[in-house]
Amino acid sequence: MGVVSYETEIISTIPPSRIFKAVVLDFPQLLPKVLPQVIKSIDIIEGDGGVGSLRQINFGGEGGSSMYVKERIEAIDEEKLTHSYTVIEGDVLMGKFEKITNGIKFDATPDGGSMIKSYSSYYTLGDHQIKDEEIQGGKDKSIGLFKALEAYLLANPDA
Repeated sequence: MGVVSYETEIISTIPPSRIFKAVVLDFPQLLPKVLPQVIKSIDIIEGDGGVGSLRQINFGGEGGSSMYVKERIEAIDEEKLTHSYTVIEGDVLMGKFEKITNGIKFDATPDGGSMIKSYSSYYTLGDHQIKDEEIQGGKDKSIGLFKALEAYLLANPDA
C-alpha cells in the first residue's frame, strides 16, 4: 500500500463561517439542490450526522448513472472551522484504493472572504500508482464543487 497526498487552496468571496455552514453542516440538504445534475441525494445511514456518522452520497442526479460513495465523518470543529472525513466505500475507490481521507479548513481573508484549504490522502491497494491526471481530476472536482456552492450562496443570500 502506498499513500499519495495533495492540498488544494481555493479563494472565495463568502465569509468563512457561512461557507463552512454550507459545505459542512448543510451539505446533505444543500448539495443536491446546487448540483442536481450530479448529486441525487445525500443520506445519513448511521448516526446523527455528527462525528462518527456514516453518510452515503448517491450520484446520478437527473438522468445520470447510479454510483455512490460512503463516508465516515471524522471531525467537525465549528469553532476552528475544520472538518474531516474518510471515504470508506463506493465507486470512487475503483478497486484501486483502500480509502481516501479528506480534510478542510476555512480561514478569513483580509477582504472578508475565505481561504479554503483542503487536503486529500489516497491509500492505494497493492502496487497501484496514482497518475498526475487522477490527482488533477480530484483537485478540479473539489474546485468545481466549491465554486458551485459559492455561486449558489451569492445568488441566494438567505441560504
